Amino acid sequence: MFKIPAKDGIWEINGPQVMGIINSTTDSFYEASRVNKAHLAVEIAEKYIQDGASILDIGGQSTRPGAVIHSTHQEVLNIVPIIEAIRAQYPSVLISIDTFNSEVALAALQAGANIVNDISCGTFDAKMYKVVADHNAGYIGMHLTGDLETMHSIPSRINIVADLLAYFEEKKKILSSFGINNWVIDPGFGFGKSIEENFTLVKKLQQFSTLALPILLGVSRKSSIYKTLSISANEALNGTTVVNTVGLLNGASILRVHDVKEAKQIIDLLPYIS
Repeated sequence: MFKIPAKDGIWEINGPQVMGIINSTTDSFYEASRVNKAHLAVEIAEKYIQDGASILDIGGQSTRPGAVIHSTHQEVLNIVPIIEAIRAQYPSVLISIDTFNSEVALAALQAGANIVNDISCGTFDAKMYKVVADHNAGYIGMHLTGDLETMHSIPSRINIVADLLAYFEEKKKILSSFGINNWVIDPGFGFGKSIEENFTLVKKLQQFSTLALPILLGVSRKSSIYKTLSISANEALNGTTVVNTVGLLNGASILRVHDVKEAKQIIDLLPYIS
């Protein structure tokens, strides 16, 4: 079992969990995940909770290749009304804020979020660690390389797993210096990695158990899946399910998905096939 701080409580991870994606931005790569009204976000939240989501992940900034980077002000406007509305309707549900901006994270935590989901693991905004520590918030740190303009560029590498292990070991030291010792790692499927590297990470996910931290897997409808199958993101649910199943069998603790019901069904079947 893992116990992660969650601001006003504890996020217990004693089995696989589902995180449902809600994007309050107009240019996220998967159109069906977009919502721009608080009441519509609450409706999606209700469905996700009924379908088995343990965490709702709210994002106000797309990080797809070529996405326009919003101002801090705009990103806050995108996410705060939605977080407030969901928190009012569901006082006990875990809410994470998908941002690499410490000011946005702060506004989200003040609005009712429990967890910060940071694709840069503090690389883009060094103030993020202090915000998380000051609020005793949960933290998810993802692997990526480069900056905002180059994070989807694929660097030359010999061993993707070894590179990620070294990255997270270094991040563990930095986060520990802020008093953050229990957090969640995300290998960053689809960020600055080749298709082969992405699938290698899923196949070798068990090697990350040496970090003694829970693992979030975010493969939902991503291009490595739909390009490999020569289909579109809209058609990539079956491929997503296959990859998520392998990820769970190899040690993933959290599935970050657009399709909560199907992800929860994998988890429910897992005891019978593993």
